[in-house]
Amino acid sequence: MTHYQKLLKISTTAKSFYNITAKIEAAVTESGIETGLCTLFLRHTSASLVIQENADPDVLVDLANFMAKLVPESGKYIHDAEGPDDMPAHIRTALTHTSENIPINRGHLVLGTWQGIYIWEHRQHSHLRELVIHISG
Repeated sequence: MTHYQKLLKISTTAKSFYNITAKIEAAVTESGIETGLCTLFLRHTSASLVIQENADPDVLVDLANFMAKLVPESGKYIHDAEGPDDMPAHIRTALTHTSENIPINRGHLVLGTWQGIYIWEHRQHSHLRELVIHISG
């Protein structure tokens, strides 16, 4: 079995979704692996990974609006060491994922037609996020 690993550093500017599908596909191509598994791991507790619709941006807006209602920043949280958006960001990450596994076939990710891979930044300000890509096959 062959293994390939890469660390991506992705700058976020504010709370939003960042489509990283092309960056992941490029890593799969670099790996040379034709059949296998791509594991993604985001090394943070206030941002998450989601596989979501990439055709209609309204889906992402609705998701963000839903999460804002589910986990409001105006809650009475004890932990606020890094500001009022810190604890809500941790809760949002706990409700989503920091890792994903995607099959590889014929040297490409096996995503659905309308699926994209996103980093979902849950904090108000810019951050440098680290994503570990591990490909095996």
